[in-house]
Amino acid sequence: MSASETLGPAGTGAAASPIPQVLREPPRARTAVGGVKKLIWIALLTGLSILFLYPFVWLISSSLKPQGDVFDNRLIPKTFSWNFDEVFAAAPVFSWFLNTVWIAALGAAAVTLSSAFVAFAFAYFRFPGRTFLFALLLGTMMLPPQVTLIPTYLIWNEIGKFTTEHAWLPHIGVNTQYPLWVPNLFGSAFYIFLLRQFFLGIPRELFEAARIDGDSYFSMFRRIALPLAKPALIVAFVFEVQAKWFDLMGPLIYLRDSALFTLPLGIKTILDRFGTGGGGEGEWQIIVAATLILTLPMVVIFAVFQRYFIEGIATQGRKG
Repeated sequence: MSASETLGPAGTGAAASPIPQVLREPPRARTAVGGVKKLIWIALLTGLSILFLYPFVWLISSSLKPQGDVFDNRLIPKTFSWNFDEVFAAAPVFSWFLNTVWIAALGAAAVTLSSAFVAFAFAYFRFPGRTFLFALLLGTMMLPPQVTLIPTYLIWNEIGKFTTEHAWLPHIGVNTQYPLWVPNLFGSAFYIFLLRQFFLGIPRELFEAARIDGDSYFSMFRRIALPLAKPALIVAFVFEVQAKWFDLMGPLIYLRDSALFTLPLGIKTILDRFGTGGGGEGEWQIIVAATLILTLPMVVIFAVFQRYFIEGIATQGRKG
């Protein structure tokens, strides 16, 4: 018998199956290669983390420096200065903060719930033209928001005139906060697409069993669809809170009264007042401290809800 042959299970001579190359490698060599790859990934992730975190760390550091040291690039201030008192003394920042919280929370809740209704309809019901209507809905995402900016403003302006002429109606036009969150009641194409994908991942048998038990469509939506799509709902809610929190264009167009301002528009007025471009003396410590007040809540919200983002991604990966 040649060296290339070996006895098979029945004792007959049979050609030995080739041993995979990976099994021929010594365990130490495989461990060394895996260790090198791990170190490379750790080094890459560490470098990217520093790159992304440095601007935020610089913002925190600069907000605690006096006017002359704001741009010295020291991460640990040479002289500490509590500039937040100047920020709150210079403008009604707390009122702007409450306005932003109110608009962001209400707008996010409205768009999440309304989008979930539409998404459930597209996911569960079978009706003629469903694919076409869904494609038409997704097509609206290709439309730049600047295209509808002026027509939307004109609509709200006419609504404001109508409510002003009829005193028994609340004023909901221009120079009110209604245009900043009421459109969210009609849903969002992006969130409808996101939630529909989650609803499609729910076994249809659950809904059919609920129908046999006498549940209505709304009951199925409330008791089955919403609880199982909790990660997607939270992701949509947090996304919209972030969008409303940093929205400058909407408040800039619709708001005139400073008492109604949101934080982004308020920060702009602070920049115009204290920055050199607006005729100020370059009191950048106030501007940087105000910017930190705007940014910090979103960092906290992401830290609190990041596990839902990971859960949502993992759920989508299991579906694939």
